[in-house]
Amino acid sequence: MSQLVVMTANCMCSFGTAPAPLKVTSQAMVIAGGKPCATIADVGPMSNVGPFGMCTTLTNPMVASATTAALGVLTPQPCVPVPAGTWLPTKPKILINNKPCLSSDSKLICSYAGQISISMPGQTTVQAE
Repeated sequence: MSQLVVMTANCMCSFGTAPAPLKVTSQAMVIAGGKPCATIADVGPMSNVGPFGMCTTLTNPMVASATTAALGVLTPQPCVPVPAGTWLPTKPKILINNKPCLSSDSKLICSYAGQISISMPGQTTVQAE
């Protein structure tokens, strides 16, 4: 069973080395566990989705360039997320301001081939069924 995602949730990229907090800016009226609920519109790089430490995919041009300069030794570079679209909702019938809410099993695709998932939804009391 998934949970509603709220401000201060943690996200993780499949090619990142550290979790990043999620900041909710799409709405502030609907609250769960004392914090604003996230929607699929909370996708802005750096404004909503923070950096994931170091990026380790060669599809990221900065990583590819640094790896080439290091004669083929994988050289991770600072992560700057590049979301491709919105979060893919798993509970599209639960709406906040006409936008599907973000649930703990939603995914976001990064343009550099990574998949961003919710590692900790930020609260544990409100279930999304």
